[in-house]
Amino acid sequence: MAAFAPARAMYARAGFTPCPPFGDHGPSPNSTCMTLVLGEGAPAPRIAFATCSALPGGADDDRPAAVALGADVAVWDDAGVDWSSYDLVIVRSAWDYTEDLGAFLAWCRAVGPERLRNAPELIAFNADKSYLAALDAPTVPTALVAPGDPLPALRGEVVVKPSVSAGAVDTGRFSPRAHDDARALIGAITASGRTALVQPYLDAVDVHGETALVFFAGHLSHVLAKRAVLGRDAIAPRTALAPGSPVQVAAAMLEPDLVAGGTAQPDEIALAERVIEEVTQRFGRPPLYARVDLLRGQDGRPVLLELEAVEPCLYLGQAPGAAERFAAAVRRELAPGRR
Repeated sequence: MAAFAPARAMYARAGFTPCPPFGDHGPSPNSTCMTLVLGEGAPAPRIAFATCSALPGGADDDRPAAVALGADVAVWDDAGVDWSSYDLVIVRSAWDYTEDLGAFLAWCRAVGPERLRNAPELIAFNADKSYLAALDAPTVPTALVAPGDPLPALRGEVVVKPSVSAGAVDTGRFSPRAHDDARALIGAITASGRTALVQPYLDAVDVHGETALVFFAGHLSHVLAKRAVLGRDAIAPRTALAPGSPVQVAAAMLEPDLVAGGTAQPDEIALAERVIEEVTQRFGRPPLYARVDLLRGQDGRPVLLELEAVEPCLYLGQAPGAAERFAAAVRRELAPGRR
């Protein structure tokens, strides 16, 4: 039937060829049998999850997917790793990349767009939170303060953070009585050569938390509920990512009750899908993985807080079947013609 032509074409692109009916099937004008010869001893695709030196075995959350895929786990800046020996390299717990963004982006380019996921161009775009100003989708209002820029006027309760950051490091929340502390943090960030972000604190997070929607290859996999992490009039306290590690994160990021399984309202799903579609149009393909973090604005409508497409924790353990869905998306990425 002509209606099934797209499906037959999809299988053909993956290497399937027409074959006679098999098993209990007989000839039918409504059926087409196809087969894929794997070949005796055909090597399985080689997959690597890229991590950081603080977690050389990778994050616990990624382990079920890594096992399902037979993936190696390797440190992204380990000079002894031959990344060209892998068919696919997936950035996972590379949570130290902000310490030397230039080196990390150079590594992404060296691994290359055919092999690295997400693709180097998307990672470079997403690694600096100034991307918020480039999106058409509604975002949390954001002022960028580069080194040498005058300090902006501060109104109401604000959040200050670096434009390149992970794990809520150097991130603070300040009420009007603590605006001098906010200015001090902006000054410290810009004095180090970085750009600061200044955003209004949306107090809906204190009631509803954040809603995070996780997508694999452009399709919604699961939804998470994340509670507020910033205390009033303070910079988030830090702790080591792992015992003895120099990599620091906000202590709240390691608290076991930070994230739980959640649900999303239709307007939240619509906004998250809009963000994924915009990124897909910009870069020519959907991200293999992405987490879309949303808050409700002062008018009650959802806005984008962050798009996480570099090395987000996907919280696979919070949603039944999520690890399997991620592994399936990775396998589809390896199909002929997809890269």
